Order: sequence, then C-alpha cells, then structure tokens
Amino acid sequence: MARASRSTARKPRLRALPGQATPAPVPSSDEREATLAYARSVLEAEAHAILGLTERLGDSFLRALALVRDCTGQTVVTGVGKAGLIGQKLSATLASTGIRSVFLHPTEAVHGDLGRVARGDVILALSNSGSTEELVRLLPSFKRLGAPVIALTGDAESPLARGSDVVLDIGRIEEACPMGLVPTASTAALHAIGDALAMAVLRARPFGSAEYALLHPGGKLGRSVMRVFELMRSGPANPVVRDSAKLSEAVVVMTNTPGRPGATNIVDRQGRLVGIFTDGDLRRLVERGETDFQRPIRDVMGKRPRCVGPEVLVLEATRLMREFRVDQLPVVDAEGKAVGLLDVQDLLAARSF
Repeated sequence: MARASRSTARKPRLRALPGQATPAPVPSSDEREATLAYARSVLEAEAHAILGLTERLGDSFLRALALVRDCTGQTVVTGVGKAGLIGQKLSATLASTGIRSVFLHPTEAVHGDLGRVARGDVILALSNSGSTEELVRLLPSFKRLGAPVIALTGDAESPLARGSDVVLDIGRIEEACPMGLVPTASTAALHAIGDALAMAVLRARPFGSAEYALLHPGGKLGRSVMRVFELMRSGPANPVVRDSAKLSEAVVVMTNTPGRPGATNIVDRQGRLVGIFTDGDLRRLVERGETDFQRPIRDVMGKRPRCVGPEVLVLEATRLMREFRVDQLPVVDAEGKAVGLLDVQDLLAARSF
C-alpha cells in the first residue's frame, strides 16, 4: 500500500497528558459576584470575631499579662492542629520582643519533651474547644512542675479552662465555613488575642528599638533599626585631615585610607569637624584649572557639611543623603568631633540605599 503523502496523512488527535489540568471554565457574571460576596462574608465573619474580643478583655487578661511579664523562666506555648500553628506564631512573636519562649508540641511532650518545662515557666495553652485530649492530659504535669497555665480557649467551662490558672475566653465563635467546621474565625480570634497579650507585655516592659535591633539583625526589619555606628567607617578607615594641611595631603589620605573613601573629614586642632573634601570637589578644581596642590585644604573644602550622629538610624541618614544628593556624610559625636564617615557604598552593600 502506498504511503500517504504528508498533506493527506491523518494527524493524531491531541489528548491531555495524564495529570494535566484541563482549563477551568470561565465563570458567569452571576457566579463571579456570588464568589466575591461569599469571600467578603468570610472576611466579615473573621473581623467580627476579632472585634468581639474587645468586650471580653478584663481582669483575667491583666493577670495573664502579669504572669508573662514577670516570668523568671520562659513562656512555653502549646497547642494541637490549627491552634498549635497559631501558638507557634505567638511563641515567635514573644521571642522577637525579648520574651524567652519555646513551642511545645503536646504529643512530643508526653514522650520526653516535658523536660523543656521547669519551675518558673509560664504555659500558654491554645485550644478553641478546650477539650483537646493531648493538651488536657498535660495539665497535671504542668501543675507538678509548678508552671502556671494560661488557657486561650472558646469554652470557659471546658476541661482545659477548669485546669488552668487564668482563662482568656474568646467565646463561642461561628466558623466562616460552609460546613461550620473548618477553623477560620476561631483561629483568627486566637491569633488576635495572642497578639494583644504579646503587645501588652511588650508595652509593660523596658524594651526599645535598640533591643529590638539586637534580635533582628537581618532582613528589612534589621535594616529599619540599624544605627549609623554599625556601618560608618571608623578608626583607621575614617579619613581625617587637619584644616591646616595642604590639598596634596588630603588627596593622599583619601587614596591611602582603607576602603578608598571618596572623601575626607576636615578637622580643627581639637578634632572637631570643620569641613569635608570629596572626589567631586577635586574634579571641579581640575575642571577650573585650579590644581595648586600646595593650597591649604581649608580654602577649597566644603564648609558646614551635613553630618549625623553615630546613634542616628541608618534610614534617616539615607534620607539625608538622598535629599541633599551627597555620597558621604561625616559622623560626629556630641562634642562635634569627627568619629566616622558614612559612605554611600556601605549603604548599598547593606541594601539600605
């Protein structure tokens, strides 16, 4: 039989590969609006659950705050399932604000991890139902270890609540779920009451941006609280020239200082900042033909330069450099002495510019 020509040969029918999803049908206008309306109702249900907590805050919240604030050990957060995941976040929030905290999984606890708990610790136990078996069976052990328990629950009469020292009751909450079963509004409420407790404890303790910076050295948070002294060029890397020096001496210092800064601080006899000389200043002198390197640096330096203190936030220093379009900022102490130089290259390396 003659082979079919390419033009008349039957082409194979294209079939979806196994596991390959078929394109979803385009929803009708009514379906689209119904979906968005339902999604909005979920958000409204969770928002309502959180706002409802404001009426429930009282003496029990203040007792819980005092227990966590005055804890001499660590705050141990525990829970199972979705409440456990909320508990892990609460433990991380406490740790990030200077409260020593650890998350204890109830199942692991009964197999030896109770060794993480000691007298002086405080327990934060999360369970919406308050009847979680893995959690309730830990209560006698917590009591024997001398660790008071704060229950975050939706049932003030539950076994967890009855076995705890303080109860933060979020109340009966209807879930934002078609079946009324999936933890949604209740976990939002647990999350919110945990944050309220953590932030109230933070407000009640001496903990400022300097301490916060020590615990957040990386990422955007770390950069937001970084101070100038952490990035500035100091010691041998701080270029300094006396105001009585010659222009040639200033150029030598700018060239030989470690890191090759693009500027040098100009100081008086007491080491106080009186000016700055930059690569840009040098280029402008060359363009004008004023290349007498024997001239005193005080005649060609920039007078009254913008400067910052070592404790100023790097973000503020960056703002000044952008506003005044400069690549270097002298750093001076309380007496006006030049203790460092902040260079734009250092800000770029720290991803702060």
